[in-house]
Amino acid sequence: MGEPEASDLLEQHRIALTGYCYRMLGSPFEAEDAVQETLVRAWRSLDRFDESRAPMRSWLYAIATNVCLDLLRGARRRARAIDLGPSAQAGPDLGEPLPHSAFVEPVPDGRVLPAGGDPAELAARRDTIRLAFVAALQQLPPRQRAVLILRDVLCCRADEVARLLDTSVASVTSALQRARSKLRAASVSPDEPHPPLDQAQRRLLARYCDAFERYDVEAMVALLHEDVVMSMPPFRWWLRGRAEIRRTLLAAGHPCAGARLVPTTANGSPAFAQYLPGPDGRLERFALVTLTLSGGLITEVTTHLDADRLFPLFGLPGVLETVS
Repeated sequence: MGEPEASDLLEQHRIALTGYCYRMLGSPFEAEDAVQETLVRAWRSLDRFDESRAPMRSWLYAIATNVCLDLLRGARRRARAIDLGPSAQAGPDLGEPLPHSAFVEPVPDGRVLPAGGDPAELAARRDTIRLAFVAALQQLPPRQRAVLILRDVLCCRADEVARLLDTSVASVTSALQRARSKLRAASVSPDEPHPPLDQAQRRLLARYCDAFERYDVEAMVALLHEDVVMSMPPFRWWLRGRAEIRRTLLAAGHPCAGARLVPTTANGSPAFAQYLPGPDGRLERFALVTLTLSGGLITEVTTHLDADRLFPLFGLPGVLETVS
């Protein structure tokens, strides 16, 4: 096999590997680094690959697993703000920002989900990259995490996972049972895929976007679930409840006056790139806002403030040239 053919063969697995590494690591940046290291190791060992012993997919996942386990050794577990402490009360003090490595970071759908394919399968895969599910995965020990992803998300057989992890089928089965039990306790499961957005949800998002750009607090709050959660990584600060969020938004004045929201998707969920007017009148990148919807209302709003890192990842411009 020539070098171009070998390179193309390995490259075909990049999206699947990135999805696997993202679920393992909770960061799209670390996932891309892990995939690059995986492909480099695979390239160097390609002459020793024996398809009669294992398919290319399993061989690459074995390499990727070892890369991820190395990265996770001694690393701090990533989480959402809601996992880091009790909710705050309305007020201007957000506290000190934490390093970005403390949080599960959003990922563009296109980096981790294949284009096309069976809609039902794609819906199931989309649910396994949602922020809540990926955050729950981070609470599992790394090898349990790998077993659950390989078995329940990627649908690998138990004997295949055992060979991949150089362990026994009984060990894989035991680890899977413990991992599933922990996810059930966290009220998170990959087994109930959400359907694509329907017209009512699209109207809900359009109304939220319009209310936000006008900074109409009452209109925004009317679209929130009574038990909604709002957070702003990299701060551990978060709020629970429509009334508490209303008090916070009203007390803040108009910090987002003149904002523009540009729709995108992140982690299988609706999202917006938020731009604010700069000193020269142009709209400058400010935050990536991800939303969770349920029952015709918004149940979670996460404003990721690390725009300088996230916007290039999502292919979003840093500046919108005109204000309209």
